[in-house]
Amino acid sequence: MQYQEFLDHIYQRYSGNVKLELDRMEHLLKDMGSPQRSLRGFHVAGTNGKGSVCASLEALSLAHGCRTGLNTSPHLINYTERFRIDGKQQDIEVILDIFNEYEELFNKWDASFFEITTAIAFVLFARNHLDVSVVEVGLGGRLDATNLFIPDVTVITTIGLDHVKTLGNNLQIIAHEKAGIIKSHIPLVLGNIEEAPQSVILEKAMAKAAPVFLFGKDWKVEVVSDDTAGICFDYRFQDIFIPNIKANLMGEHQAENLGVAITAFILYCQKHKIHFDELKVRKALQSINWAGRMQVLRHDPTVIVDGAHNVHGVRALIATLDKVYPEQSLNFVISILADKDYSEMIRLFCQKANKIFVAQNKSDRAASAEDQLREISKHKVSAQAYTSVAEAYQNALAETGREGVLVAGGSLYTVGEIISVHNADA
Repeated sequence: MQYQEFLDHIYQRYSGNVKLELDRMEHLLKDMGSPQRSLRGFHVAGTNGKGSVCASLEALSLAHGCRTGLNTSPHLINYTERFRIDGKQQDIEVILDIFNEYEELFNKWDASFFEITTAIAFVLFARNHLDVSVVEVGLGGRLDATNLFIPDVTVITTIGLDHVKTLGNNLQIIAHEKAGIIKSHIPLVLGNIEEAPQSVILEKAMAKAAPVFLFGKDWKVEVVSDDTAGICFDYRFQDIFIPNIKANLMGEHQAENLGVAITAFILYCQKHKIHFDELKVRKALQSINWAGRMQVLRHDPTVIVDGAHNVHGVRALIATLDKVYPEQSLNFVISILADKDYSEMIRLFCQKANKIFVAQNKSDRAASAEDQLREISKHKVSAQAYTSVAEAYQNALAETGREGVLVAGGSLYTVGEIISVHNADA
């Protein structure tokens, strides 16, 4: 079975088995020998920012000489992006071997696509005897398949409205689901979270006797500068002060994500008696491997891709663009999923747009180009629809011109398709 055959098989056979509960995953992992029990590291939840935090934790761990595994979702281009060991994606043959070894158990427990992916990651990490495992929550937290992992530090980055049909339609309910990753006596690092959902999380942490480290109170960041080269910020926690940290991630919200990651990593170092080295931190944060998030893809014209896939994410994107390109309208390529609040997302895009090139991405959840175009028309912004993201991107490039700026996003699926086109043309 080769890559595409394998991917088609697991999508067709298992993608319809989604069920938010942990009993099935618990039984599956027990039959597999409970590989997650040998792991230690970080478990990261949040509406936005969790992927950036995970990639930053990977970079910090590797810089300090730790053998490190990273499990994230979704992938942009290749399924193997979900599994990294020591910063490198694993060959599909390695993934396929584990799948084949346990396929009978996956069928026995009627496992979902995500449960299988998570189980493969746990086995892969356990067999590589890692020092650090960085595991990103897929959806919510409380009933997510990753929640059988017991970390050294838990993280909740942000709380916003997303996946409302599954997680709930207000911030407190969503916070309750995210707070489900909190474990007894295990430190919790919180990002910039509004008071109402934060109070839900703090109540859960108190019940679990989990020490909490709050943004703005226990640890702080202050932005020094932000441009297409990346963010520069000061960081404070306990008796640690690191000024003028430069990172290769762009956007003021990334300073908060990086602060979350540094704080969590310091706590990990303190627990395991690892020397926390400021020079290694500085080096690590300039080489974070995280594609598709405020990523400058090319120049002449400048192309920025960002996986902002909900209202909270688009607000952060537009705020960054307003700062880096004040009083300048930009061209956009967008394609949004139909189950998102794409009406509000499009309204936000239109505030900064000169022209929008719209298409329907390849996800089976994608909103049609016509529906998106209809929303754009409400804001009197020039727009044109295309039959594919690739076609929209190529036309946008030509029309933007060498001195212009083109921003692409609305979904990680959209970003993945554009990166694929870019790589093919490179």
